[in-house]
Amino acid sequence: MKPALVISAQDNVATALEPLDRGMTITAGTVTVAVVDPIPRGHKIALRAIARGDAVVKYGSPIGTASSDIAPGAHVHTHNVVSTRGRGDLYSAHPESDPVVRIAEPPDGDA
Repeated sequence: MKPALVISAQDNVATALEPLDRGMTITAGTVTVAVVDPIPRGHKIALRAIARGDAVVKYGSPIGTASSDIAPGAHVHTHNVVSTRGRGDLYSAHPESDPVVRIAEPPDGDA
């Protein structure tokens, strides 16, 4: 069995199909990466560097925003990702501002 699952060439993370130990080298899709953190089964591993504020992409779809820089092979989970799934209170980030958390402004007259 493959140690991690990647679906799309756009993905910057893969899902661990088994526990991944620090020091292992795995191949997910076309990417080979050294595991730098222990990663539990079902959690994500970074396939390449993800900068703070960049989208975390799984199965070809953004699932969150990196809340800190994430190194290739690192554990990707709630400690370094802010989820954007189902978040109607967030608006699109602008490059000139801090992209991690955005609270939507109420429409004029709705304050």
